Amino acid sequence: MAMVSAFAKLAPKTHPVPLILPSFPNSSPTSFKIPTHLSASTLTRPLFSPSFVLRDDRCEVIPTFDQDEIEEEGEEDMKECRETLLYSFTPLPFLLVAALPGAGGAVRSLFGPFVELVKSWNLPDWLVHWGHPGNMAVVLFAMGGYGTYLGFRIRFSEDVEEKAKAKDLHPKLLGGMFFFFALGATGGITSLLTSDRPIFESPHAVTGFIGLALLTIQAILPSLFEGNPELRNVHGILGGGIMTLFLIHAALGLQLGLSY
Repeated sequence: MAMVSAFAKLAPKTHPVPLILPSFPNSSPTSFKIPTHLSASTLTRPLFSPSFVLRDDRCEVIPTFDQDEIEEEGEEDMKECRETLLYSFTPLPFLLVAALPGAGGAVRSLFGPFVELVKSWNLPDWLVHWGHPGNMAVVLFAMGGYGTYLGFRIRFSEDVEEKAKAKDLHPKLLGGMFFFFALGATGGITSLLTSDRPIFESPHAVTGFIGLALLTIQAILPSLFEGNPELRNVHGILGGGIMTLFLIHAALGLQLGLSY
């Protein structure tokens, strides 16, 4: 009996593996994976920092003491989770309305209260006249120009880090250009209406509508790359054509601004 008591005192105390339950409701059963290659003596050691991985609503408790391995796995998970979501809208309904007979009168009636409000502000004539061209020039050359450059770096650069940065910034810049161009169209219409000028008859307006329609198609193409890799070439060629069109659009806008 004395020998049994002594053996009980000398025997190492085992530490059961703690069960970590998720704090949120989950209908699927929680699974715990313990490496089978560990011996019984290994499992009885205190677990000071067990790794806890939450993925796809399943919890895994894997005892490990390799901190470098944990950091590498964390970095890989972060790389896999990085994703850029770009939301945009289409100006096609507006283009359809503009193409209808008598659309100019309808747009004049729609913008009428805002135009009268702008006139009541007594802004300098040069600001009303050249404010829209100045803003759009900045968007075209800063956002559009650099965004186009990044698009070519994605295709032709051999530097992995440079290509990764370009892939992250390229859609943001050109998505912003699309947004500000669509928003800037309202500024151009307001500028023309305050000067009692026609709004849809000029080549500047026509090229602007065509450019916005092509930008809508351009924004849709990346969502089709996965199943149609050849569309990457179409995207690049179309992007270059759109930038050329907007350069012509800018020249026509300058000509329109100098005409009155």
